Formats: sequence, C-alpha cells, structure tokens
Amino acid sequence: MILELNDICKDYITGKLVVPALKDVTLHVEEGEYVAIMGPSGSGKSTLMNIIGCLDEPTSGSFLLNGKNVIGLSENEIADERLNNIGFVFQTFQLLPKQTALDNVALPLIYAGVSKRERRARAAVALERVGLAERMDFLPTQLSGGQKQRVAIARAMVNNPKILLADEPTGALDSKSSIQVLELFEKLNREGVTVIMITHDSSVARHAKRTVYIFDGELSEVKRQEELI
Repeated sequence: MILELNDICKDYITGKLVVPALKDVTLHVEEGEYVAIMGPSGSGKSTLMNIIGCLDEPTSGSFLLNGKNVIGLSENEIADERLNNIGFVFQTFQLLPKQTALDNVALPLIYAGVSKRERRARAAVALERVGLAERMDFLPTQLSGGQKQRVAIARAMVNNPKILLADEPTGALDSKSSIQVLELFEKLNREGVTVIMITHDSSVARHAKRTVYIFDGELSEVKRQEELI
C-alpha cells in the first residue's frame, strides 16, 4: 500500500469556532493506481491534497506514506518525504519565468544534492519523456499552456517519486492541451507511476481508474449526484 489515510480529521480554528474541514476520511491507494478525488469548490479536496502531499498535518487520524508514519515527523524529515515520494503538478504550473525548461525541471534535484551535470542529464531525460526534447532551452514565456504543464510534469517526475499528485492539472488549459496532459498521465500510470488527481470536473475524473468523491469534508466511493452539480 503506497498511501494509507485512516480516520483523518482536520479542524481549523476561527476565533472561538472550530471549523471541520475533513471528517474521518479514510483513503487507501495501492502502488500503481490512478485515483481521482472529485468534489465541488469548498468540499475539502484542497485540504485533503495538502495532507496527502505532506504540506499540512491532520488534527487526528493516521497517515502512512509508503509504509512510513509521517505524522509527527520534523520539518526536515517531512521535506525529505516530499522530495523522495511525491511529485507535485499544479493548475498554474509554478515555473520560474527566467529559467529555461531544462533548469525548471532540474530544480528539485538541487535539493536532492545531485551534481549539476547529473541534474541536467536527468532533466533532459524527463523532458524527452513528456515529448519536449526540442523545447529544453525555451523560457516559460515561449511555451504554450499545454507545454508549460508538461514541463511541470517533467519537473514532478525528475526525482522518480512514488506518487504524482496533481491539483486541477487541466484547469488552466484549452481542451486540446487538456487531452494531451491527461494522455500523458495515463502513459505515466501505465509505466507504473501512482497518480492521484484532484479535480471538480467529471470529464477529467473519467480518465482515472478509480474515482472517490468528497463533499463537506466526507469521502465516499459512491457519487451522490445532487452534491456534484
């Protein structure tokens, strides 16, 4: 099991009020799965993504990542878990505008202590993997939205993480680019990458092999149609 969330709760304190964002969420993901977490705005899916990505801690519950309990780890230990286990893909790409595609992809390898020559070699391979070998020296401003997202995917995969965690990865793309990005996720999944995708779009979620639904902080394997209109 690559991911085990059990009875996860997340509360936020607003003044004297306790606002529950996640309520007893349990989610198990096997290595090599492709799972979509689908829900409307305000459903708790971003909070859940932050916990899965080790960007936030739950209020209660247990969380095993690749068999390791990550709750209560130090900031440095959590950073190592993110670096080695999770590749992030965001809706807005989050590329450095003055860095080439190659340098953007190589960035995580700096934190992994990889030498410059090895960083560039591995970044080049990652860009080839997403079909952008001929765009390595381009700046983000010289790339289309779909190409930017493919650079972001290459960056997420350059350290060979166990999980590719994508937050609304097609939200800023046109329909043609969205299809290309989703086809790339399917290709990576066929190669053995575990993909967890956060989305509000049922047409995007259909590309996953399994979809779970979140509404008002509660997770279910069963879709309640009235909640996702």
